[in-house]
Amino acid sequence: MALILTTHVGSLPRSQIVADLLFAREREQPFDPAAYDQAMEEATNAVLAKQAAIGIDLPSDGETSKISYATYIKDRLTGFSGDSPRRAPADLQDFPSFMEKLSKAGGTPTYRRPRCTAPITVKDMAPLARDLTVMKAAMHKAGYRDGFMNSASPGVIALFQPSDIHPDIDSYMEDLAEGMRHEYEGIVAAGLTVQIDAPDLGLGRHMLYPEMSEEDFLRRAARHVEIINHALRNIDAKRVRLHICWGNYEGPHTRDIALARVLPELLKLKIGGLLFEASNPRHAHEWTVWRDTRLPPDWVLIPGCLDSTTNFVEHPELVAQRIETFARLVGPDRVIAGTDCGFGTFAGYGAVHGDIAWAKLGSLVEGARIASSRL
Repeated sequence: MALILTTHVGSLPRSQIVADLLFAREREQPFDPAAYDQAMEEATNAVLAKQAAIGIDLPSDGETSKISYATYIKDRLTGFSGDSPRRAPADLQDFPSFMEKLSKAGGTPTYRRPRCTAPITVKDMAPLARDLTVMKAAMHKAGYRDGFMNSASPGVIALFQPSDIHPDIDSYMEDLAEGMRHEYEGIVAAGLTVQIDAPDLGLGRHMLYPEMSEEDFLRRAARHVEIINHALRNIDAKRVRLHICWGNYEGPHTRDIALARVLPELLKLKIGGLLFEASNPRHAHEWTVWRDTRLPPDWVLIPGCLDSTTNFVEHPELVAQRIETFARLVGPDRVIAGTDCGFGTFAGYGAVHGDIAWAKLGSLVEGARIASSRL
């Protein structure tokens, strides 16, 4: 085993068959449930086998059965119906002609974002149980013992799917946290690591709270962290990793809050690993933040060593250099090589072509081997 392990943020390219089935189900079109389940199982087996063939050490199920990383919760929690209005990130609004170009290019996925219209309770954990069963079987076939599964943070659900019934966002997130707690605990009880996807701690600055001052946003981020920690209260922190994101899209990102500003709140998270963007042009310089930060004793850093919005395949030597930078700061035993974000955040959509996404992951593995040999 290499000194530096490899992983990714979770979502991976889905086949057209899988995407078509997910959208047919989403649009309540007729479909064969047995054929649907078989297709998801076959796709999950394939995605685990491909990760193993490439050499990824800590795999996921690629979020195969999820249409997106946040809206899937409507199938697991009660209280969601209808649709929510779309809000563009503030940085894109600053460049309206570019935003219009993106819209006309058809790069925006179209699917429902049900809003909260009724009380939140656990609706059905059968979809989670099936995902866990299918993934664990696929892991066994591919020769894996360890893996992770993604789950949405209360804040990111609130970001994209507002509530019509709660008096404020805090009470909404508290109800979401209690509902999602069952999923978080279920993933860990199945023997996997749970990954909390929390773009609300980054992207939320210019989407959920764009009108706020930076100081006010940091106070809101602190509350988001408290709610996440409460939802994780029954789970060993070593079995939890969290991903912060500033938006997995190619754009100016001139409204992104700096990692250095939000990091003091992130350090309060009861987690064992933090995944963060470290390769795209807006955040690659922020490795210096860790030079001046005292890492929590049980934390592992999982920096993005691949940009998830470009079809450039990073050279393995560049990947190795990125890994070595972090390894020298916190020690090679506290670094896992990851990706900036997912490669299939929405089913059927992705800035990176599917075949190229896999080539990029191959470069990640090779870069980790180079770094391991030098470290």
